[in-house]
Amino acid sequence: MLDSFDSLMGGFSAALTPGNLLFAAIGVLLGTAIGVLPGIGPAMAVALLLPVTYAFDPTGAFILFAGIYFGAMFGGSTTSILLNTPGESASVIAAIEGNPMARQGRGAQALAAAAIGHFIGGIVGAIGIVLLAPLVASVAVDIGAPDYFAIMVLAFVAVTAVLGTSRVRGFAALAIGLTIGLVGLDPISGQPRLTFGVPQLADGIDVIIVAVGLFAVGEALWVAAHLRRKKDEVIPVGRPWLSREDLRHTWKPWLRGPFIGFTFGSIPAGGAEMSTFMSYVTERKLSRRPELFGKGAIEGVAGPEAAASASSAGTLSTMLTLGLPTTAIAAVMLAAFQQFGIQPGPLLFVNEPDLVWTLIASLFIGLVLLLVLNLPLAPVWAKLLQIPRPYLYAGILFFACVGAYAVSGQPVDLIVLLVIGGIGFLMRRYGLPVLPAIIGVILGPDAELQLRRALQIADGDWSTLVSTPLSIIVYAVIAALLLLPAIRRVLASRRTPPAVQEAEQEKEPTDH
Repeated sequence: MLDSFDSLMGGFSAALTPGNLLFAAIGVLLGTAIGVLPGIGPAMAVALLLPVTYAFDPTGAFILFAGIYFGAMFGGSTTSILLNTPGESASVIAAIEGNPMARQGRGAQALAAAAIGHFIGGIVGAIGIVLLAPLVASVAVDIGAPDYFAIMVLAFVAVTAVLGTSRVRGFAALAIGLTIGLVGLDPISGQPRLTFGVPQLADGIDVIIVAVGLFAVGEALWVAAHLRRKKDEVIPVGRPWLSREDLRHTWKPWLRGPFIGFTFGSIPAGGAEMSTFMSYVTERKLSRRPELFGKGAIEGVAGPEAAASASSAGTLSTMLTLGLPTTAIAAVMLAAFQQFGIQPGPLLFVNEPDLVWTLIASLFIGLVLLLVLNLPLAPVWAKLLQIPRPYLYAGILFFACVGAYAVSGQPVDLIVLLVIGGIGFLMRRYGLPVLPAIIGVILGPDAELQLRRALQIADGDWSTLVSTPLSIIVYAVIAALLLLPAIRRVLASRRTPPAVQEAEQEKEPTDH
């Protein structure tokens, strides 16, 4: 514990330098602007900035990215409350309760409850990283290749089978990502795979180009194809403040939300969406005035927003200690680490202690900056919504192309970028989630490496994949994730009265 505290103090001394403070301030302001604008998520923003940060010091670059991550969460709730348009998927709950508050003339109170919730959630989450991340990393440092492969399979299954509405679409998206990850020379035999005779593809497709293509180009094309011709009406808001009555209803949700958020943000199938939903359900059950939920309950804004911010910290914790991205932004940040030649995982705290603890310290600084800078500026942020969307997305496509070309200066990269951007557009058109694809691209080659390493050590014996207690537990969790929905359906059908089942069976032929 004392070692963590000393390391954190060392991180603060590095993070409080003028240069890193500037990165943190730019990150939170940029992240807030990105969160305010619907359709531009933090994953797209970090993907666009990846080529730009090539020349940066890694510590400054990651402080910038972390500021964007937390700032986007803050900005997303502003759009949800004032416009009823969630800038981020995690801000949907804020729209459900915050927008009715704004329409009742209580937009300032909703914004204040969200902002303070983000601050408390982020601080509790950052404390969670300080206390738990070194512990998890010290335990994880002893795991071997079979365990790593099992954990990566768990990540694949969790993001495809649990998140989203369709398992088939999730696995299809994962297959697309794994296929893109296969492009290049086989690391052992040296045989070309899916290079189509193009020599520039022998080294594979750079993760940055894939991330920019899927997130920036694909999203920009998709949003541009669905531009609204009519401008949204922004509800005017005054200075955010809370009365004593509001504080009486919000202080408990602010404290409960972070624990729900950090827990669900840390697990592979969690994420901010599940965290905010679980917090919302909890607050509704515990509220003494549940009849207000759906009509503008301030508890429904305070708890979920605190959970959203804490889930961001939980996601970072899993990514730093195990190298597993549980959200799209974590996947892009993992690509950023690889860009600088750094591999997140159990050894990160040993090999790059200065970077990790400076990054963690910057989270505390960034959250204070968010509260101080952004709470009084909420009405100003709302004016960003007046930027004409055609100009906005044209600019995104321009910077995406410039960034992709800057990776290696090869014109073929631009063609690859546009092809992958087209794939990203089609994935959105047919309802395929993007997250499994990007995780397949990033973790696919690592999973292949760990699988081959495990089999080489065991002389080709496949039973080595289930030879350790951790791998057995992980595969049991995977089996549970895959089988649980089927078991639920069977149990639900048994509970259905026979008369209803017969009626449904008689109805089926007429439906076709």
